[in-house]
Amino acid sequence: MTPPRASRRLDAPAPLGRRARADAVVRQASGALLWLGLLLVTYWWAAGGGIQDLGAWASGLTSVGRLTGLVASVLLLAQVALMARVPRLESAFGQDRLAHLHRIVGFTSFNLMLAHVVTITWGYAGGQLPGTPGTLWNLTVNYPGMLLAVAGTACLVMVVVTSLRAARRRLRYESWHLLHLYAYLGVGLALPHQLWTGHELTSSTARTVFWWAAWGAVAGAVLIWRVGVPLAVNLRHQLRVTSVVPEGHGIVSVYLTGRRLDLLRAEAGQFFTWRFLGRSGWSRANPYSLSAAPDGRSLRITIQAVGDGSAEALRLHPGTRVLVEGPYGRLSARSRSRGKVALIGAGVGVTPLRALAEGLDYAPGDAVLLQRYGDDRLFARELDVLTHERGLRVVPLPGHRRGRDSWLGEVGHGSDLDHLHRWVPDIAERDVYVCGPTPWADLVVEDLTSAGVTPDHIHLETFAW
Repeated sequence: MTPPRASRRLDAPAPLGRRARADAVVRQASGALLWLGLLLVTYWWAAGGGIQDLGAWASGLTSVGRLTGLVASVLLLAQVALMARVPRLESAFGQDRLAHLHRIVGFTSFNLMLAHVVTITWGYAGGQLPGTPGTLWNLTVNYPGMLLAVAGTACLVMVVVTSLRAARRRLRYESWHLLHLYAYLGVGLALPHQLWTGHELTSSTARTVFWWAAWGAVAGAVLIWRVGVPLAVNLRHQLRVTSVVPEGHGIVSVYLTGRRLDLLRAEAGQFFTWRFLGRSGWSRANPYSLSAAPDGRSLRITIQAVGDGSAEALRLHPGTRVLVEGPYGRLSARSRSRGKVALIGAGVGVTPLRALAEGLDYAPGDAVLLQRYGDDRLFARELDVLTHERGLRVVPLPGHRRGRDSWLGEVGHGSDLDHLHRWVPDIAERDVYVCGPTPWADLVVEDLTSAGVTPDHIHLETFAW
């Protein structure tokens, strides 16, 4: 059995908060860039007579169709860019916030795309509803690129339907992830229609340059960061499993090594997406956080068997080749701007927090871990070592949750907020890292907000996908 790792102090923020401030600038600049694009295409629509056309029924429908199509196109590109794994966006937003924005932008773009199809077809039909189906058929079969656009729309419909919460609960993560990749196909198939028949996109040099540059930038980001960089990383590092160590019922730690792992630039608290070769379903990636601070020579992840992909990890053998993408996530020293920290995790959600407890720089007593667990306390011995060697304060919270409106176990009487204040009286003066299931984490964040912790000092990672 591989022994617990010795504690290290690797991720000291120097100076504290510098990277967090730089990330705030990136977030503001990204938002400004998106709004600038939306305002620009709206201006071009208005300059092309879009407002005047609203004066009549048929031309008004067509004008609304043009505007919704333009805005939907900008948001569609933004949606792809958000999940293109661009390092600066990943670092600035973190996966949870990116996924949330991706979902909002994606559904908005899809709804506007449907509005574009309906209103522009209705307008081309002279505003006569009975003639709309025939007009739609004529547009589809006779206009350049329209058949491809219909196929692309079908791909996007499939992605949107499988992204609804009810559908996601019925799908395995691996299946959902594979289906979600069809979004790239849908976006690609929509391009010919937009560039061949979209007068608003090509009627001037400025518009042509804008749209080709936007499409080229997003396509380049996907090819570089979703294809090129992962290929280069795996060719360089040649990761392999060295051992698999049971940690509890249905939970194992997987130890890995490879070449020049210091060049990965991974930090405690971050995660990779993993593909373990030589087993069924190897082509589908699963995200797992590092459960120990990386030392430049080896990595460790801890996996709980909750699905087909994670269950297969329990049967891994030493020597198994591994493909990775990453590191990703903002649950790291990067987001830290205060000297004191609090770590709050539930179940296997303590995995990245255990790595942070090892990798962050802090004085004895300045870091506290609230660890909620059911039957088995994960990493109990390792956390005891960190308590004695680093001065980490651990508050074990055993037992099942008191109720659906509580994030605590069997801790006696009093509200969750009262207990939080008792365990960490200065919680409002700390950076707080939270990891666990989404409903549980939402309750934690609600109490942290009530306790005076501002959103910029709450760093969240959930199990949602």
